[in-house]
Order: sequence, then C-alpha cells, then structure tokens
Amino acid sequence: MAVVIRLARLGAKRKPHHKIVVTEKTRPRDGRFIEEIGYYDPSKKPALVKIDQERVAFWLSEGALPTPTVESILKNQKIPLKVKKGGK
Repeated sequence: MAVVIRLARLGAKRKPHHKIVVTEKTRPRDGRFIEEIGYYDPSKKPALVKIDQERVAFWLSEGALPTPTVESILKNQKIPLKVKKGGK
C-alpha cells in the first residue's frame, strides 16, 4: 500500500480550500482518506495554513510521500521533510 500526503479539495466554484490528508495513492482526490492532518486556504492573503506537525512527522517516518504541492507547503511552514525512523 503506497501512502501519500496530498490535498483534498473543498469549497465552491472559484473559492477553493483544501484539507491536507494522508491517503492511499490509488484513492480518488476527494475520496476516502486515512487521516486529516491539516488545512490550506489559498484565497486568504497570506494563505491560511494549519498543520499538525507531529502527525506529519509520524507519517513521513512511516514512509508516506508528500505530493510536490504539499512538499512546497511544508517547506514554507519550515516543517522538516527528513525524519528518522520511529518518528523522533
């Protein structure tokens, strides 16, 4: 089972906001997910980002791969992408 950290779209037409979720790679974009670990609203200035850093570290240590967009968000929030096995 390949696990990824990616965005799930919410909101109305032309008013998007996103959940940052952990899901299987084969699931649809807005389909069932394993865990919600954050929120991203690009329509605010500056963009509103809320992320549970402990859960991100846990999932990265378990081998979850962030999508390029989520990787960019994590870098902007200064969350390390390299985590030792065991989540510490």
